[in-house]
Formats: sequence, C-alpha cells, structure tokens
Amino acid sequence: MSLENIILWLVFGALAGWIAGKLMGNGSGLVRNIILGIIGSVVGGFLAGQLGIDVTAGFNLVSLLVAIAGACVVIFLGRLLIK
Repeated sequence: MSLENIILWLVFGALAGWIAGKLMGNGSGLVRNIILGIIGSVVGGFLAGQLGIDVTAGFNLVSLLVAIAGACVVIFLGRLLIK
C-alpha cells in the first residue's frame, strides 16, 4: 500500500467520522469523532466483508456508506464506554 493510499484512507475515515458525528449528534467532539470515524471505517469494511458486501478500494458511495455505518457503531460504543 502506497503512502498516497494510506493518506486517502485516513481522509475517507475522517470524513465518515465527521458525517457520523453529525448524524449522531456532536456529543463527543469533532476530533474524537474523526478518530473514531477512522477506526469505524475499518470496522465497517470488515463487517461489510463478513456480510458479503463488496467494498472495493477507492472513493465510491457504497464505501462511504459502509464507513459511515461503521463510524456510527464505533461512536455509539465509545459513548457507552465513556458513560
């Protein structure tokens, strides 16, 4: 994996975290949501693969939706652990 792909993956995860934070309310803060979004995009990709959803590399709508869903899950779990 090239440095460019890693940077794009981080930007994509950050975007998913920001969107997920807006969808779930900004209770966690922007930076935390972005970090959880990066983690969530990995989790979402893994879960989508387990469900048979083909998430290919690159920027597309399916990948964005999967990353946002994963980020929402991670943000939700993060909020549960904090409380």
